[in-house]
Amino acid sequence: MNETAVAGRQSAVRQGTLRLVWWVAFWVFVIDQISKIWVVHVLDLATRLKIEVWPPFLNFHMAWNYGINFGLLAGEAPATRWILISVALGSVLFVLVWMRRDPPGRLGLISAGMLIGGALGNVVDRVLYGAVADFLNMSCCGFSNPFAFNVADIAIFAGAFGLVIFPSAKNT
Repeated sequence: MNETAVAGRQSAVRQGTLRLVWWVAFWVFVIDQISKIWVVHVLDLATRLKIEVWPPFLNFHMAWNYGINFGLLAGEAPATRWILISVALGSVLFVLVWMRRDPPGRLGLISAGMLIGGALGNVVDRVLYGAVADFLNMSCCGFSNPFAFNVADIAIFAGAFGLVIFPSAKNT
């Protein structure tokens, strides 16, 4: 095979790689945003503040998160909001460059898409509301969880975890 054919094949593989990442990111983003619209606006959690769904295992508790996980770095200052938006967008860009340069296997690509879709879902919240809409609250077995989270948070955590445990295809 000549160099042009090899380069063309590598380019096609990269495009397919990024296509999977983008499709996963798209669906995570859509599911996250639909869940937030449904719970916060349609069920009116923003006003009701709490809805018992399947106590104590699943409840909806409205929490506007101005910081990062568990309210860390919380502050209603506009600078904090835009710094966190910038960090999220920078993380998305970093993961995209990483996937293009050193793509992992299929599960790693799915993980990258989950992280990207979740990050973008929370960015939209920060732009629209000034904070991230968290509403899922789960407790069990005598443990009362005081924290709320959302679909994007689950995707970010699972995506980051997946990128750690599903390394580059070159390393396997």
